[in-house]
Amino acid sequence: MTLLGIATVFCGLTVLVHVVSVVVAAFRCRARTGHMAPRRDTPPVTIVRPVCGIENFIAETLETTFTLDYPDYEILFCVASPSDPVIPVVEELMRRHPGVPARLLIGNDPVSSNPKLNNCVKGWQAAAHGWVAIADSNVLMPCDYLQRLLAAWRDDTGLVCAPPIGSRPEGFWAEVECAFLNTYQARAQYVADSIGLGFAQGKTLFWRRDVLEGGGGIKALGADVAEDAASTKLVRAANLRVRLVDAPFEQPLGRRGATEVWRRQSRWARLRRACFPSYFLPEIATGGVLPALAFAVAVHQLGGPVVPLLVVFVLAWYGAEMALARAARWHLSPWYPVHGLLRDLMLPALWLDGLLGSSFEWRGNEIQVEAQVEADSRAT
Repeated sequence: MTLLGIATVFCGLTVLVHVVSVVVAAFRCRARTGHMAPRRDTPPVTIVRPVCGIENFIAETLETTFTLDYPDYEILFCVASPSDPVIPVVEELMRRHPGVPARLLIGNDPVSSNPKLNNCVKGWQAAAHGWVAIADSNVLMPCDYLQRLLAAWRDDTGLVCAPPIGSRPEGFWAEVECAFLNTYQARAQYVADSIGLGFAQGKTLFWRRDVLEGGGGIKALGADVAEDAASTKLVRAANLRVRLVDAPFEQPLGRRGATEVWRRQSRWARLRRACFPSYFLPEIATGGVLPALAFAVAVHQLGGPVVPLLVVFVLAWYGAEMALARAARWHLSPWYPVHGLLRDLMLPALWLDGLLGSSFEWRGNEIQVEAQVEADSRAT
């Protein structure tokens, strides 16, 4: 095949995949039209919220746990250290909402190398109900949060999750993080979920207790360096599916710096490589940079004006992502093409970093990442 043919086929296929992924994600994440009221037969639920340190918007995100329109639920806040500065915030929220059953559990159970999982063990063990939602402290819960999780459950479901949707960014790099979280990562996850390959996302893990206990209990989630990867494998081993909730939940970002965004994306890349190497390797071909280069090569081979047509191509590529953000009513900057292009320019470097990196630091903990390619390939 000629260079023109290779460039044309590659560009055409990637554009097709891109457009289809935008359409699928726009349908799954389209803005909701109203509040979902709880059903009369709705089951009681335990919400486990691991907390650690003072994050942006921490009081606001945690307070949304107390304002759910749900008839019967309890909240278990889990803190590893008795000197954690977030404890007064949690205690004040419990004082302000005495009508909602809530407890603060302090202590650490070192069942794995994963600090978050170790912090959650006591919450899982103390949960009074058969349905348990483990939700990160920076998730902003709408008042129908639990109804929407339950609505995603089917007979073949083992776990319901929701990827984070970045909102309220402050500054350039927070906008770039929105481009990573929303129109890139969430889009990919909803496409995978729509074809039956849903992956767990640790922001929200909504379990029916017997499913996790049947797979070895919460300690079994220490089998992988990331609890969401272990959750995915446990559910698939039980011949069940991980499903994503439609119209996922917000994570308000606030201000972000370049180093912070890089480290977070680097950590996730290394975790994906370690836990799902067969899915990680093709990521090098994602994003808009390689399709744009292929388009430029094809135009050059045909003798056309490369620069103006390439600008049109890039604007159309990121314009499709902007249409997704509008359909879902996610945060959208008029400078989004710049943020999206920078994100995609970072992707090859992040892919290489994920391929070669062997550890990362998370909340002061040095965590080793080891790829077990054969075992992970069998599991997936």
